[in-house]
Amino acid sequence: MAQPNFLTNIRGDLFGGLTAGIVALPLALAFGEQTALGAIAGLYGAIAIGIIAAIAGGTPTQISGPTAPMTVVSAVVIVTAIERIGSVGEALPVILATFFVAGIIQVGMGLVGLGKYVRYIPYPVVSGFMSGIGVIIVVTQLFPFVGADAPAGGALGTIKAVRGLDDTLNVYSIGVALATIGLIYLTPRVTKAVPGALVALLVLTPVVLFLLPEGAVGLLGSEAEIPSGLPSLQINLFAGFTDLGNLGFVLQYGATLAALGAIDSLLTSVVADNITRTKHDSRRELIGQGIGNMGAALIGGLPGAGATVRTVVNANAGGLTRLSGVIAGLLLLAILLGLGNLVGYIPNAVLAGILITVGVGIIDYKGLRHLTKVSKADGAVLLIVLALTVFVDLLTAVGVGMVMASLLFMKRQGDLVESDSGSRSLAQVLAEAPWEDEKVLATDSALNDRVFVKHLDGPLFFGFAASFREMVKALPEVDIVIIRMALVPYVDQTGLYALEDAIFDLKQRGVAVLLTGLKMQPRDMLEGIGLIGGLVPRDHVFAEFREAFDYLSTHIDSGGNLMTLSDEVSRVEVREA
Repeated sequence: MAQPNFLTNIRGDLFGGLTAGIVALPLALAFGEQTALGAIAGLYGAIAIGIIAAIAGGTPTQISGPTAPMTVVSAVVIVTAIERIGSVGEALPVILATFFVAGIIQVGMGLVGLGKYVRYIPYPVVSGFMSGIGVIIVVTQLFPFVGADAPAGGALGTIKAVRGLDDTLNVYSIGVALATIGLIYLTPRVTKAVPGALVALLVLTPVVLFLLPEGAVGLLGSEAEIPSGLPSLQINLFAGFTDLGNLGFVLQYGATLAALGAIDSLLTSVVADNITRTKHDSRRELIGQGIGNMGAALIGGLPGAGATVRTVVNANAGGLTRLSGVIAGLLLLAILLGLGNLVGYIPNAVLAGILITVGVGIIDYKGLRHLTKVSKADGAVLLIVLALTVFVDLLTAVGVGMVMASLLFMKRQGDLVESDSGSRSLAQVLAEAPWEDEKVLATDSALNDRVFVKHLDGPLFFGFAASFREMVKALPEVDIVIIRMALVPYVDQTGLYALEDAIFDLKQRGVAVLLTGLKMQPRDMLEGIGLIGGLVPRDHVFAEFREAFDYLSTHIDSGGNLMTLSDEVSRVEVREA
């Protein structure tokens, strides 16, 4: 489906944008309130990223703004910066510089085309990470849920302080939070025209203000500090780059936010593609998100990414072009300009209820439900990433998860190649499911006991190198080994030297080696170090197995030796070549 022109879908984009903006309002405020910058930072971020990413991004229906994963990391950035520097005001330049750097890195990622590599992130890593973020959100809202101030230290700090919950229980806050959760889950059963979060916000805020005793439930109030006007430019963020003592912090967490935002946005882009039958531009999407996050930092807003729920709401309401995202952002701006002061009356318990449903919704129940159905290794990666996300930090969780997943992949590939790489004499071929072109050749009694055929199936890389050496050493006493490499798409340097060592050992034993079916990359590697033309004469390299067999039939001398056009070359000479 071609990308629609915004002039052809004004009505749909208007409804989609307005609906998405209404959904975004309570979430933006809730995400902002989850950090020390307050609810206003969430709203500023939703406005800046929403408008800029819609215009500059590569997914027409994408609605961008602060998201749960980005907010969790942003909260860590803010808390850590305050601990390192002092008050919020003193740490603000470094905090905003970190957000700004995240945008710069995302733009760079888009320019070099890194977006296409998101699909290579293993599912257990993504699942564990997202579930961990969901757990963090739910756990950190336990104290606001009961009407108490959230303790410092994130999820771990909350867990350590949970024994003190009994002393802080506020039945009014608990009731309001439970009512919020109930309305969010029940509203879609009645109507899907209005988001449950908005219904809870509009219904329960007046209830708290007019029906409950004054002060029974805490309000955003003066803490939110929602102004009725345009935000001021935070030019002081550039001072954060001159603070050399915190420059490493800025770059480290900026890279973390950039990577997380890229993953979050591009996964949402894929969801949008499936709904609208279009195809997003990953390069442009990352550039748009990066510029949006830079813009958010300049006005003191939280960084964000493509938001799945808001994007789906937009598409289902009729939004098809960038205009819908711009309208959603402009709606939030209008609310800021005209109704900003009213936001301070929103109960904290309502925002806690909204965030808890967000956290519950982001947990990957599918991945957790199938833990006993998938391999133990994949399950272990998921659970370890989840635990590290909750109890250590997100950067460590993703790093450890990627390393574990990579090591497991290499182990599996090595095992797979080892199990699929058969060694057999021609006499054994018929009994061991031979390749089609070997069936006739197995009847040649003149070569049956003298030739061994070795199949290699899969990449010859460092994960398989050690097993390959052992396999070659275990070969029986024969005169000739044919190594079939038609199913070897790739050879790395470790695999290359393993193959060289194996062939050298065979030559030392007086065994001739023939190679067949070499693809371009492996052949270039073997020729590059002089293995072909050295240890393996060029007339012992064949495109097809049949050619190798015909060669053997005509090049056995009277003494039973294989004739060759090349002299033996030592491995030292090969390496020097």
